Amino acid sequence: QFYKELNIGVTRPSLEELSKVPHHFIAHLSIESYYSVSKYEQEALLLLEHLFTLHDQVVMVGGSGLYVDAICQGIDDLPDPENALREDLKARLATDGIESLRKQLQILDPNYYAQVDLANPKRLLRALEVCLTTGKTYSSLRTQTPKTRPFQIERLALTRPRAELYQRIDQRVEQMLSAGLLQEVASLQAYKELNALNTVGYKELFPYFENQISLDQAILDIKTHSRRYAKRQLTWLKRNPSIQWISLS
Repeated sequence: QFYKELNIGVTRPSLEELSKVPHHFIAHLSIESYYSVSKYEQEALLLLEHLFTLHDQVVMVGGSGLYVDAICQGIDDLPDPENALREDLKARLATDGIESLRKQLQILDPNYYAQVDLANPKRLLRALEVCLTTGKTYSSLRTQTPKTRPFQIERLALTRPRAELYQRIDQRVEQMLSAGLLQEVASLQAYKELNALNTVGYKELFPYFENQISLDQAILDIKTHSRRYAKRQLTWLKRNPSIQWISLS
């Protein structure tokens, strides 16, 4: 929802919803802009400092565990690489495949290599960026020490019975298609390699437009991947005993 070019596939709040409550970090970036969780942490904390001069309570809504953690407990201060290095690594991924990144990471940081998801190119790229920028191992710089925040945090998680959740996910996908998801994704084909479009609801339709899979298969993939994402969200939430669970049923 950060990206102004993405609307239907990310279920951006409607104009009516946006008019009822002040929202922040909605459609404020271009998909061609570089953005990171560390940038988000800095910008969101500055915004919170301002908002707490106006309000006693602020509501943060999110699904990405990494971004929620960035605000609640902070993330490690790791350097951003030069654009040339990032583009070089991405070009290698495109031409030589993910295995070339794995081999280099195994040499530069065997400890992180042993624990990282080797099928996740984003994590491999980020680790290599840090290793090559700093000359140090990525694992040695990841202290993962929680930071103190100048506000109290109450964590609420919304949940539904699993069968009902999955039925609603399928219904949501159908609603997005009716709202014009195919046309939105078709307009973004030139940008499909960007990280912002490695997103459920978009990445499944690019193979359809390239005649690699049928539309029915692409729709089934969106529903399947959305269910898996929801399951991962629930797993991530359940690790925190301080969360208050609210059943929407």
